[in-house]
Amino acid sequence: MPELPEVETIRQDLRKKIIGKKIKAVEIISSTVARGCGPATASFLRGKCIQEVDRIGKLLIFLFAKNNHSLTLHLKMTGQLIYVFKQTIIGGGHSFATLNAKLPDRHTRVIFTFHDGSKLFFNDLRKFGYIKLVDPAEKAKIIAGFGIEPLTPVFTLKAFAQVFKNKKTNLKALLLNQKLIAGVGNIYADEICHAARILPFRRADSLKTAEVKRLFLATQAILKKAITYRGTTFNNYVDSEGNVGNFSKHLKVYGAQNARCKTCRSGRIQKTVVAGRGTHFCVECQR
Repeated sequence: MPELPEVETIRQDLRKKIIGKKIKAVEIISSTVARGCGPATASFLRGKCIQEVDRIGKLLIFLFAKNNHSLTLHLKMTGQLIYVFKQTIIGGGHSFATLNAKLPDRHTRVIFTFHDGSKLFFNDLRKFGYIKLVDPAEKAKIIAGFGIEPLTPVFTLKAFAQVFKNKKTNLKALLLNQKLIAGVGNIYADEICHAARILPFRRADSLKTAEVKRLFLATQAILKKAITYRGTTFNNYVDSEGNVGNFSKHLKVYGAQNARCKTCRSGRIQKTVVAGRGTHFCVECQR
């Protein structure tokens, strides 16, 4: 699943393509993906102008000019956003064999057509992703369900430390809990723990003040660097400019089972299961 850096990269690139564009038509092909969105929703969206593409955690939020409603969109495991204009085809999300095929295809679930003739296709192989139109009250409720967002002003050391207070769960589970910290997934949780030199299966309430601070700084540093390098390429992930994410070249532990640690050069990366997810760590670097 794309994590915060991948979704943020898609958001930044989509902004360049669709902000200011007016929706001419919306074709909802799959009611499974379009949660509660039917003909009335498609009718409502016609004529609306995209004012902004926002994000919280891994959730994209399309805002409309002169309207309080928003369209939320989650790629989940196999979602894709593919923008097509004349001879230009670019996509953000997962495997892009579809970029060389005629669109729409059998995985197309929703089609947005803009007045200039450009289109935005929401494709999803397994139909885990979704779009949903929400009013201000529901949007506020959704946002309130997320934890503190890294790389925003509310992500302070004090707020971060509060997340760990009296938590008996392991560190990895805490980092993955979107209700506590928004946007961190499996790949970056492993990298953050390694950068902070802390084992991912440590109990959260066992961390000393200095260790919490190291985790706080590592979270910011790893996510910022991942966004700079446009995300991590796994399962053929590409961004919305059609470029593969290349933070994978900078990963220290994820996917490196049995390899020599790039940090200490003496330990070897081990893999176990923590919080139900494959987890990578170095016993020499991390304590």
